[in-house]
Amino acid sequence: MIRKTVTADHEASYPDPISVKQGDVLRLTGEDYNWDGHLWLWAINEQGKTGWIPDTLASRTADGCFAQKDYSAMELTCVTGQVLESFDTTHGWAWCRSKDGNEGWVPLKNLS
Repeated sequence: MIRKTVTADHEASYPDPISVKQGDVLRLTGEDYNWDGHLWLWAINEQGKTGWIPDTLASRTADGCFAQKDYSAMELTCVTGQVLESFDTTHGWAWCRSKDGNEGWVPLKNLS
């Protein structure tokens, strides 16, 4: 765990984002997005929920496409000056927890 200070406000983009468990089947739509040099894929989970996932999450095999690990696209709304605990990073984002216990992704460019 690393403490990070928010340097620019961030508001969560999606109220009910995609999430998957390791081994879940993913359906990729073919749509991708390069965000700050990181490749994101538009995916659909087994429940039909859609959203962006890091390209490294999808494992393509002869049997289909599967999630390599648990993942949630939940973002954390935060404000400048707020101190967060950071636990993981991927594709330009950090998984953080606020003092009140809320968790989600925050862009690394918004943290110091």
